[in-house]
Amino acid sequence: MTSNVSDTTEQSRRQDCGMGTIDTGIAAAAALFSGAAAIAAYMTAKEANRTASSVAQIERDRWHTEMAPQVGLRFDDSRGYPELRVKFNGPAALMQVDLILQIRDDKEHRGSQLAGGPTAGQVAQVIWGPYRFRPGVDGAGPLGRATAPALLLHRAETRFALEPTVPPSWYASAQQWREDHDGETLRLWVQCRAEGHKPWLLSADLRTTAPIAGASWWTTAG
Repeated sequence: MTSNVSDTTEQSRRQDCGMGTIDTGIAAAAALFSGAAAIAAYMTAKEANRTASSVAQIERDRWHTEMAPQVGLRFDDSRGYPELRVKFNGPAALMQVDLILQIRDDKEHRGSQLAGGPTAGQVAQVIWGPYRFRPGVDGAGPLGRATAPALLLHRAETRFALEPTVPPSWYASAQQWREDHDGETLRLWVQCRAEGHKPWLLSADLRTTAPIAGASWWTTAG
C-alpha cells in the first residue's frame, strides 16, 4: 500500500514538473515573440519616420526653388557712365530681399609657376572681366568685386556704379587689357536672403554692348 502511494506521488510530481517545463517554454516563446514584434514595430516606425523626413525635405526644397527671387539685371551707360540696374520682380510673397552682388571672373586664372611670375594670391586680386563695382561707392569693397547688402522691396529698383577694370601690373599694357575685355559679358553672382528662407545663390551673364534688334537689355538671374 505504501509503495502504491509513493508511486502515485512520484507520478504526480513528474507531471507537475512536465507542466512547469511546458509553461516555462511557452512563456519564453511568448517573450521572444513579443521582443521580435517590438523590434519589428520599432524598425517600421523608424523607416516611416525616415520616409516622412525625406518627403518633408523634398517639399521644403521644392518650396525653396519655387520661391527663388526673380531678380532682373541690366548694364546701362545711358547717363554717360556705366551702371548696373537691379530690380526685384518677385515673387510678391517674399515682399523684400537682401541682395549681395559679386563679379565672377570670366574664366579660371592661376598663378604662374615661373620665377618672377604672378602668384596665386596676386591673380586672385584681379577682376578678370570688363567692369568692376566702383570701390567705396554703394558699399563696394576696395577691389570692387562685391557690393554691401542692399534691401530691395517688391518691384523696387536700384543702381550700382561700375567702372572699367584695372589691368594687373604684369599685363602687357592697359590698351591690350581693354582690347581683351571690351564688349565682354559681365558675369555676376547674386546672393539673396529673405526672412524665413534659406539663402539663394543665383548667377547672371549680362551683355555690355547693345543687344540685337528686339532683344531685351534685361537679364533675369537664375
